[in-house]
Amino acid sequence: MELCTHNLGYPRIGPNRELKRALESYWKGDSTLEALLQTAAELRRQAWTRQKAAGIRWIPTGDFSLYDHVLDTAALVGAVPSRFGSVGEEVSVDQFFAMARGLLEREHEHGSRGIPPMEMTKWFDTNYHYIVPELKPAQTFRLSSRKPFTEFLEARQSGFPAKPVLLGPISFLRLSKMEGNEDAASLLPALLPVYQEILRKFDELGCEWIQIDEPALVLDLSPSFQHALTVAYSGLRSSAPRLKLLLATYFGPLRDNLETVFSLPVDAVHWDATRGGAELDSVLAAVPTGMILSLGIVDGRNVWRNNFSESLRSIEQALAVLGRDRLWIAPSCSLLHVPVSLEGEKRLDPEFRSWLAFAYEKLHEVVDLARLAVQDPASLSTLEENRRIQDARRRSGRVHDPAVARRVAAVGPLDLQRTSPYPTRKKAQRSRNPLPLLPTTTIGSFPQTPEVRKARARWRTGGLTTEQYDSFLEGEIRRVIALQEDVDLDVLVHGEFERNDMVEYFGEQLAGFAFTEGGWVQSYGSRCTKPPIIFGDVSRPKPMTVRWSQFAQSLTKKPVKGMLTGPITILQWSFVRDDQPRSVTARQIALAIRDEVADLEKAGLSVIQIDEPALREGLPLRRADWPDYLTWSVEAFRLSSSIAADGTAIHTHMCYSEFNDIIDAIAALDADVISIESSRSNMELLRAFAHFRYPNEIGPGVWDIHSPRIPSVEEIAERIRRALAVLPASALWVNPDCGLKTRNLAEVVPSLRHMVEAAKRVRKELEAKRESTS
Repeated sequence: MELCTHNLGYPRIGPNRELKRALESYWKGDSTLEALLQTAAELRRQAWTRQKAAGIRWIPTGDFSLYDHVLDTAALVGAVPSRFGSVGEEVSVDQFFAMARGLLEREHEHGSRGIPPMEMTKWFDTNYHYIVPELKPAQTFRLSSRKPFTEFLEARQSGFPAKPVLLGPISFLRLSKMEGNEDAASLLPALLPVYQEILRKFDELGCEWIQIDEPALVLDLSPSFQHALTVAYSGLRSSAPRLKLLLATYFGPLRDNLETVFSLPVDAVHWDATRGGAELDSVLAAVPTGMILSLGIVDGRNVWRNNFSESLRSIEQALAVLGRDRLWIAPSCSLLHVPVSLEGEKRLDPEFRSWLAFAYEKLHEVVDLARLAVQDPASLSTLEENRRIQDARRRSGRVHDPAVARRVAAVGPLDLQRTSPYPTRKKAQRSRNPLPLLPTTTIGSFPQTPEVRKARARWRTGGLTTEQYDSFLEGEIRRVIALQEDVDLDVLVHGEFERNDMVEYFGEQLAGFAFTEGGWVQSYGSRCTKPPIIFGDVSRPKPMTVRWSQFAQSLTKKPVKGMLTGPITILQWSFVRDDQPRSVTARQIALAIRDEVADLEKAGLSVIQIDEPALREGLPLRRADWPDYLTWSVEAFRLSSSIAADGTAIHTHMCYSEFNDIIDAIAALDADVISIESSRSNMELLRAFAHFRYPNEIGPGVWDIHSPRIPSVEEIAERIRRALAVLPASALWVNPDCGLKTRNLAEVVPSLRHMVEAAKRVRKELEAKRESTS
């Protein structure tokens, strides 16, 4: 008898990003809701078909979303903020999208400023974003969506063995934003009846197993949430006694939550063996008689082929304790975080391709391991082939570069320090580039118009020569420099038109990286990224950005920022090799960026921005593990930037970062200017700086570029005033939240004009105040 297999979730976007195109067509008004829903239904059917064909026993339903599964849950339980209107029998699709994207003025008849969307932040330590539920102390909940039931019936009626997936009540509350920062666990008595109703409905529909995802169980939980956990699952168990409950945890070890988890009244627990493998002995000792353990043995977060020999040792250990009836095999987490399939990758080198496994291939790995574990004779050749591939990768000369290893080993303390302290550097920088109070700038990118994307595609396929493409890019840079001068920004950027992605662009020019044709993963909504794959030692063969930055600077007397992506963000937003510590790979990347900083300086650039939006998201999920990560990540940034002379301003950018708990590490970066996302949270992130005197300069974002809304001058001015309540004017910059790549010029130009006008308005207020007190 084979071991039972199941999957926790599958990519939603489709093999060719069909969901992205359907969503954007609907949002633009070019297609109907019916067409969008038809595309969604077809993508679900394709996903279920592939999982069944791979041999997966239990196939998830409810893992598909038109935007985000956490937002789906908020809609399911009726947690709709009042600004999006009252909820009728069910949250409508347009109401759902309004929560995610906001509403423009013309879409909203009440009020002149439209409706801002809900906040968005990273899903644990992945590169996926989720919409943050907004709750209040008197929050009420009610069942407000038929989506999970409809999709379950849709699958079952088509002959698929369906296992519905729900985000659990503890994780939903733990990931929510509570008004007044009160304890969201206090809302469990109001929320639990809705979850009980959901389970009863599934029971009535004849559902056998339901998967309840509680990834929050790998976090540090407060006593109130630990108590809520036992209350919640006692209540869920009693609501539908016949329904079998699979509690799924992933992304890390359980640690202090382990005993509680295995004492809950559930029928099975899914545990992430790829992230928590050191706990295997403790997990096996904690599984009570009669409970099933689902072993998440295939990594759902990375793209490397599973090492069957290593995985089989863990499976065999579990089998010895539990037997075949009480052990299931699965990926570690939802496969949402990896590309759909290797099938379309025709250009990858065959040897390198053999090292990889995307979502579809990981399903086969799950099934292969389940068969190998019971010594299915037909699968033995699969084991030998896997061993051969693992050995070839381990020995490959493409992976290891002795020169890189020597350079990393030679890094010393002086390589991590700027020549002078910040006050000395600021004087040198202001002498080189005199700037007004509240200087204005952008984060880097400008809209990647259809013309830009078309030209890049033609160049890649040979439709444009390199000379023609370069001429086109020069024209785009000329236009964007002229635009910024017309808007009257103080520090300009070249627009990044040559870049397909802020990480992929650099990876394409660094040794040790590989790229796919269609390795797309969902970031949020319709936004997809194609992460590079770091397979070997990293180095920089030649300058990567100097030409375009130097050209842009030649067009203006105003300073132009050289734009680089930092080592931690390149690390975090790539699929990273798993054969050496991440800290070593980060240091290799830092040395490559250091070389680029030096060349930009030589080319005459006086401002260089090294973006690190992913610094905080790389934090381990448990606070006890933070110090080690923060030490090596801060050192990597300093290694990349410290070569800059005093008169060169080093900027950095971070988004979706709550700084209160790592403010010391942020200061330790010693960047001259840090710009941060803050407008979507209405400047709440500035609270981190109210009690900590940040030593250098700060640019809190005053315009949310993730929404199509055009903020008014007064709206931006008020955000600047809020920033001035906690920051000195001499340390404050004015900028958007993030880069402008995904917006269009019709939104960007007026928003930039409003931002510059708001800065000038507040400057005048400060000057008038200074004159009145002098």
